[in-house]
Amino acid sequence: MKYISTRDVDGRAPLPFCDILLEGLAPDGGLYLPESYPRVDAPTLASWRALLAVEGYPALAAAVLGLYVDDIGDADLRAICERAYTAEKFSDAAIVGLTDLGDGVSLGHLSNGPTAAFKDMAMQLLGELFEYELERRDRTLTILGATSGDTGSAAEYAMLGKERVRVFMLTPAGRMSPFQQAQMFSIDDAAITNIALDGVFDDCQDLVKEVNADLAFKAEHSLGAVNSINWARLVAQVVYYVALWLRATERDDERVTFAVPSGNFGNICAGHIAREMGIPIDTLVLATNENNVLAEFFATGVYRVRGTAETLETSSPSMDISKASNFERFVFDLIGRDAWAIRRLFGRDLSRDGLFILTGLPEFVEVRERFGFVAGSSTHADRLETIRAEAARSGYVVDPHTADGVKVARDLLAAGEVTGPVIVLETALPVKFSATIVEALGHDVERPERFAGLEDLPRHVLALPNDVDALKRLIAAG
Repeated sequence: MKYISTRDVDGRAPLPFCDILLEGLAPDGGLYLPESYPRVDAPTLASWRALLAVEGYPALAAAVLGLYVDDIGDADLRAICERAYTAEKFSDAAIVGLTDLGDGVSLGHLSNGPTAAFKDMAMQLLGELFEYELERRDRTLTILGATSGDTGSAAEYAMLGKERVRVFMLTPAGRMSPFQQAQMFSIDDAAITNIALDGVFDDCQDLVKEVNADLAFKAEHSLGAVNSINWARLVAQVVYYVALWLRATERDDERVTFAVPSGNFGNICAGHIAREMGIPIDTLVLATNENNVLAEFFATGVYRVRGTAETLETSSPSMDISKASNFERFVFDLIGRDAWAIRRLFGRDLSRDGLFILTGLPEFVEVRERFGFVAGSSTHADRLETIRAEAARSGYVVDPHTADGVKVARDLLAAGEVTGPVIVLETALPVKFSATIVEALGHDVERPERFAGLEDLPRHVLALPNDVDALKRLIAAG
């Protein structure tokens, strides 16, 4: 299994998994993908069903990841997965589970990890992979990341105690919930630097890419990535699609639909890859908030990014994104893996025009038929009503991002545009978004003991202007 860049027009030699694990973004600015996706057959699915039932999630993770990783031995890969998914780190021994919300909709629980967000599912694995490979190569790594809410804390908790890793994490100043800010900024570790950037998440993400584009600086400081531009993050997420499909079905030919709240297209891109592998996924429902760039594309074929002033601050802040990094991976597959076209669309066209249009292409017709995508969006009022309605219906309180997914899923089911069963992927626990929960229900949810007094802890965060040179100076100073 070797990997290529979405923008490789020069015929660069494909790389093995562990090389791209540490590299993150490709030197040409593209994102790594396998040369081709492995395909799974009915006997493989049956073996995975038995594996999950008898040996649990870590064993399943090792089996799925083994299709994509051939430069780590089977025993070592299994041990890495065992260390990533432990009872000490995850509050549910099953790691992922399902709750029936009624009327053909279930909730896929992905927020049992240390930071109460689905990002833990990939980050805990990524931390173990980094430690293994850096030790094997006797190297260190400087992580430069950007977060709109949950990625940062999940990454930092996954990298705590990893002696060969430093972390610089960019956040949009004032744009995260108080809980999300406290969860990150309360970390007091010399190897972790939190940065509040004067801008929105897209500005943070742009700076990460701009620093990575300076190949000499990247090499000098051994820069790597924990954002979902890193392929290892994405492939780790494929595993929970497999696990949830197995938990929701009894036969290996049963199909399910997944509804996925998505801002950066990473979470749902993992679903696309699972579907391409042959996991029996019927439809992938993409749910956005008021920052509906992705929903607009799937409705019209027009991908138009928004500027800082147009990116709205919403009550599902982790999705306040208008430049979806992982969207490039999907478009690469959609247009027949044409690297020249990707360079034009995501390079010249977005830089010059702020948009590109695929409406007239034959490939765009296949968005629904071949690739199984539909999309919808949700508003603040929709989130409040959905949180209230689900609490009354099932007794379960969902966070605002998950509410976006539930709302869009139920709308599409009612309209007959998708068929059940539908699994909505949980984004985070509602405790992280108290203000919205109180607005919806009139009271907060019970706070787990491990988060008591979090907002009262001292904060460790640096303010930084939206300036790449200032960021480079900070990294160089160590």
